[in-house]
Amino acid sequence: MASFLRAFNASLVRRPMVTQCATSFTLFAAGDVIAQQLIERKGLEKHDFARTARLGFYGGALFGPLVTKWFQLLNKLQFSSPTKAVAYRVYLDQFLFTPGIVAFFFGSMTLLEGRGFSEATERIREAYVPTLIRNWGVFIPTQVINFAVVPHHLRFVVVSVVSLFWNTYLSSVNSRKQTEQESHPIKHLSEKTLDQLDQVD
Repeated sequence: MASFLRAFNASLVRRPMVTQCATSFTLFAAGDVIAQQLIERKGLEKHDFARTARLGFYGGALFGPLVTKWFQLLNKLQFSSPTKAVAYRVYLDQFLFTPGIVAFFFGSMTLLEGRGFSEATERIREAYVPTLIRNWGVFIPTQVINFAVVPHHLRFVVVSVVSLFWNTYLSSVNSRKQTEQESHPIKHLSEKTLDQLDQVD
């Protein structure tokens, strides 16, 4: 285990983008497996492997590169004191970056499921606020500790470990919204479409 951690740490230093994207892929996929098997209790026979693949793709190809570049930017910022550095980095991360990434998650997942922009907008509208508030409850204290005491090249790892549990939550929320859209398609029609139906009547 110790040798694995040393190798992983060295890889983070030498190839941060590849390592962090691979880590994000693994943890998003693992979060979905936990959601399906431990929370939803689907069993292996009913496991939705396409859903796991979508979450893994999002983590490795979309979320991973964005967060890697974002952390690199935050690490380059200079502040007059360590206290200000922590405060401003947490503020920028949670109140500038995170609101956009939460919307990006639900929008991306909806499109990856083969749905349209109107359905993506509807899913964001329904899930955005409660998810963002819960995110702040988890990640504001996490990031205070992260930016205060963790070496910069390991900050993504700290976020990733906490994200294993957070990704489980995200997968469950997204799946619930997907099921609602499939069960009640009329509810998720755009207002424009409903107006058109009324005109036909």
